[in-house]
Amino acid sequence: MTKLVIVESPSKAKTIEKYLGDEYKVVASVGHVRDLPKSNKNAIDIEGGFIPHYEVSKGKEKVITELKKLAKNADEVILATDPDREGEAIAWHVAEVLGLKKPERVAFNEITKDVVQDAMMHTRPIDEKLVKAQEARRVLDRLVGYDLSGLIWKKVRYGLSAGRVQSPALRILMEREREIGRFVPEPYWVLTAHTETAAKEILTLIAREEPKTESGAEDILKRARNSAWKVADVKETQQKRAPRAPFTTSTLQQTASTRLGFSPSRTMRAAQKLYEAGLITYMRTDSTTLSPAALAEIDTTVAKEYGENLVTRRAYKTKSKNAQEAHEAIRPTKSAKMRAGTTDDQKRLYELVRARTLASQMADAQVMRTKITVSFDDTNIPDFSASGSRVVFPGWLLADLPARGEDVELPKVAPGDALALKNITSERKETQPPQRYSEAGLIKELEKRGIGRPSTYASIIDTLRRREYVDPENRSLIPTATGDVVSSFLENHFGEYISDSFTSEMETELDDIATGDREYTKTLKDFYAPFHKAVASKEDIEKLTNLGDAPKEFPCPKCGKHMVMKLGKNGVFMSCSNFPECDGARTEEGLEIKPDEPIGRHPETGEDIFVMNGRFGPYVQLGQNPEKGEKKKRGAPKPRRASVPKEVDPGTVTVTNAVKWLSLPRTLGAHPETGSEIMANIGRFGPYIAHDIEPKPDFRSLKGDDDPYTITLERALAILKEPKKVGRGRFAKKK
Repeated sequence: MTKLVIVESPSKAKTIEKYLGDEYKVVASVGHVRDLPKSNKNAIDIEGGFIPHYEVSKGKEKVITELKKLAKNADEVILATDPDREGEAIAWHVAEVLGLKKPERVAFNEITKDVVQDAMMHTRPIDEKLVKAQEARRVLDRLVGYDLSGLIWKKVRYGLSAGRVQSPALRILMEREREIGRFVPEPYWVLTAHTETAAKEILTLIAREEPKTESGAEDILKRARNSAWKVADVKETQQKRAPRAPFTTSTLQQTASTRLGFSPSRTMRAAQKLYEAGLITYMRTDSTTLSPAALAEIDTTVAKEYGENLVTRRAYKTKSKNAQEAHEAIRPTKSAKMRAGTTDDQKRLYELVRARTLASQMADAQVMRTKITVSFDDTNIPDFSASGSRVVFPGWLLADLPARGEDVELPKVAPGDALALKNITSERKETQPPQRYSEAGLIKELEKRGIGRPSTYASIIDTLRRREYVDPENRSLIPTATGDVVSSFLENHFGEYISDSFTSEMETELDDIATGDREYTKTLKDFYAPFHKAVASKEDIEKLTNLGDAPKEFPCPKCGKHMVMKLGKNGVFMSCSNFPECDGARTEEGLEIKPDEPIGRHPETGEDIFVMNGRFGPYVQLGQNPEKGEKKKRGAPKPRRASVPKEVDPGTVTVTNAVKWLSLPRTLGAHPETGSEIMANIGRFGPYIAHDIEPKPDFRSLKGDDDPYTITLERALAILKEPKKVGRGRFAKKK
C-alpha cells in the first residue's frame, strides 16, 4: 500500500520522510499551485457572489503533472501543509488541482518523529471554513488593491499602489512624521555633580530639576558650589523581574530586530528553515501557550542546567482575542538541544528562541535598586540624587543573559554623611521629538491596533520598502515624498477605509468567517458595495497636477501654515501654502530648500541662483534650465552648476555661498614655460589643480591648507614642480 504525503517545501518533505515508513512517499508542492490571475479582468465574479477564478501559478505546470501522476498511483493521498489558514488553503488548492474527491488532511505544530507519526493516525477533512477565511482575505485584498491603485494611477501617478493593510501602516508612519514636523524643541540644562565620600569614592549625582534657562542653571551652580553637601537619604528597594512570555511571531520579529538586527523577512526566512528542519515549532502564531509535554521537558532542562530551585511553571495569557490557540508559542522542539541550525542566522535565531523559552519557565530575578539623595542648607538648591541597581538573585536572567543589562554599583554611604564637591557642571540639551518607527516598533504598533495578522507583518514592511514609500536604506522607517503623496491622497479621500477602527474590525470579521460566525459572501458584499461606490464617486475629481495637498497638520518650517505637495523640475517637494509670501519648502529628505524659486541673483551676471536636488544630491545652479526645444539645439549653453557640500544644510544656502561654489573651476593663469592654463577645482576625489598640457593634463591633489578657492598661481607652480607621486594600487603601471 502506497501513501502519498504532500507538503509545501522540499526541505520539509525531506525531514518528514525520515520519520515515516517505506509505505509513505513525501513530496512538495513548492508553495502555492494556484492563485488569482495578475490581470484583474474576470479574476473575481463579484455579481456571482465574489467567486474567484484561479489559474495555475506560472512555472507550476511540471510540479502539478508530477503530483497527478503520483496521486493516481497512490492508495491514499494525505495533505500535510502548514497548520494555519494559508496552509489549509494550499491543501485545498492541491486537492482541487489533483481532483481528489475525499482528501485527507493532517496538521502538526512541530516536525518531530512522535508528532508526525501521531498526526498520520488522526487524519481529518479539509477545514472549509479556514479555506473560506483565507479566500476572503485574498479576494478582499485584491479588490481593495486594484480599485484604490487604479484610482491613484489616474489621479496621481502611474505605478503607485495602495492596499487594505499596507495603507493603514503607511498612515501610521506619516502621522508620526507629521508629529515630528510639528515638534518645537525646548532647551533645558542638566546639572551633574561629582562628589567624594569619606572613603574617597566618587559619587556622581544628577539634579532632579532641569532649568529651562542658562541663567537658572548658573544660579543653581553658584549656590551649590557655596553649600555643604550631605547625604539626606539612602533607599534600597528589592524588586522582582518576571520573565516574558515565550515568543509569538510578532515578539520574535521585534526581539530579533532589536537584538540581532534582523529585518522581519530575514527573521521569518531563518525561522521557516528551523521549522522545516524540525528544530522549532511553527513560527506563525499569536499564541503564548505551551503544551503539557513541552512544559515537562522544559522543566527537566531548566533543572539540569540551572538547578531545580529555578524551575517555576508559568502559564501566559494570550493577548490577541483572535489568537489561534490550537498553535503553541514558538519554542525548540527539543529544549535540551543547546545549538541548532545550518547558517549563522539560523543558529543565532535558535539560541534566541531557546533562551526565551527556558526563561519563561524560570524563577523571578531579584534586583536591588538603590537611590541616594543629597540635601543642602540652602533650600533654593534642588535635590541631587544618584540611582543604582544590582542583581541579587539572577533567576531567569541566567538563561537570557542579554536581558540582564549592567549593574550600577553606588558607594556605601549613610544619611548624614558629608560629601566633598569635586566639580559641578551644566550641559545644555533640547527636548527631542518622538522617534520614528523602527521595523520592530511598527510591528508592535500594528499588533496593538489590531491591524494585520502575524503572517502579514513582514510582507507589509517589505512592500513599503519595495515601493519606496519609506527610505529603503534606513533602518528607521522614514516616509519618502512618494509615500507622503500616496498616504495624503488616501487620507483625504478614503480616510474611513484606512482608519484603525475600520481595519481592525475588518480583520475581526474575516476571522469570524474561520469560526463560522460570519458568512463569506455577505461579509464581502457588506464591505465592497459601499467601498466601490466611494471609489466611483472620486472618478470625477481633478487629476493632481501638483500631487495633491499635504495634510494641514504638516506645518511649514518657516511660518507654521500647512504645506502642499508639488511636482517640480527636480522631483517631488513640499511648498508652503502661503507662497509667495512665505517661500518655505521641503524636499523628500526633509531639507528646507526652494526647488522652483531663486534664492537671489548673482552680483556680477544678474542671473537667478537656484538650490536644486538632483540624482547625486543638492546643488546650486546659475540661471534657468533651457526649454525643451532649446535643449535640442547644438551648442546651446547649459546652466552652470556646483554641488552643495555634504556638511552644508541646503536650507541654509545663501547667495554668498552659491557664488563661491559657482566660482569653480578657477583659472589661475598661464604656465610661464608652456603657456597652458592652470586651473583649480573640486572633483570626485577632492580639490585639485590641473595643468592643461599635451598629450595629457597634469593633475595634482591639494592637501593641507591649500584651498581651490584661494590658491594662487605661484603656489600652484610650486606644487607642479614637486615630483609627481606614482600610485601603488592595482592600477599603477608596472616597470
